[in-house]
Amino acid sequence: MPQPLVSILMPYKNTANYLTDCLESILAQSYTNWELIAINDHSTDGSFTLVSAYAKKEARIRTFTNSGIGIIPALRMAYTHSQGTFITRMDSDDLMTPNRIRKMVADLNEKGTGHLSVGQVRYFSKLGISNGYERYEQWLNGLTAIGTNFSEIYKECVVPSPCWMIHRSDFDACNGFDSDRYPEDYDLAFRFYEGELQIIPCSEVLLFWRDYDSRTSRTSRHYAQNYFLDIKLHYFLKLHWEKNKHLVVWGAGKKGKQIAQMLLDASITFNWICNNPKKTGKDIYGITIQTFSELEKMGDFQSIITVANEKEQQEIRTYLYTLEKKPMIHYFFFC
Repeated sequence: MPQPLVSILMPYKNTANYLTDCLESILAQSYTNWELIAINDHSTDGSFTLVSAYAKKEARIRTFTNSGIGIIPALRMAYTHSQGTFITRMDSDDLMTPNRIRKMVADLNEKGTGHLSVGQVRYFSKLGISNGYERYEQWLNGLTAIGTNFSEIYKECVVPSPCWMIHRSDFDACNGFDSDRYPEDYDLAFRFYEGELQIIPCSEVLLFWRDYDSRTSRTSRHYAQNYFLDIKLHYFLKLHWEKNKHLVVWGAGKKGKQIAQMLLDASITFNWICNNPKKTGKDIYGITIQTFSELEKMGDFQSIITVANEKEQQEIRTYLYTLEKKPMIHYFFFC
């Protein structure tokens, strides 16, 4: 049976210290019918020279220089040069497990179009992994194991970037890299969700995420928290907001205030509640903070919840359950 061509799209910038390991992990794939489209995003170290040397020896690797600036233009350029039946991404500082491509192709061949193949991920670092990253890894892998990633999409990016693969036709239907929103991986996850793709569960680690101080997700302004909130609110208003229902912001901390300000800027009316007695009754941005018991008087409502404490989140879930409210319909956790 012929192997469909897989296009691996990989922007790179100043990752010469890690590129050899990354490229070797791709060359070691048990699935052999792939092409790597590597886009140099104006590196100032030896990255381009290194990748070019690999490309001279390996016909499946092609490298180009980004005609724009940044990851999104680089990804667009890579996609323009790609020819594969299946599309996947790679980051130039990470490592594929040997069977990553084979596993994802097998999943997509079995399930057909309308599906998204993902894999579990594992962080690694010379300096050790922080508790926050460890918890994120466990949370994400827990969702991936049963394919329920989209059920918590408003919390964090639920599609492990760059550990996904998709039919080219589905990628085009989701408008691929057309969006200019950063973080680009989170925005793409929402468009996969909007396109009603089904996540294929996976219990295998298929990608090793390298963590280090100068990693893009740590240093770029495009990965600051306000960018995540912009994306969350944009897609909530587009995909879930029902204008005939009361809109409620739950929580008056930093994220709650940011969401409230964004809603005010958009001239959207909302109620603001909080279970902190030190804040209830106070005015913030001209809105009086109410107690959560006000929900019982509203009847039909939708709530954006910005409370981060996990114990309090569970108490909120239990309370809303008593009001017969359902997640991703009546309430949405934004953290």
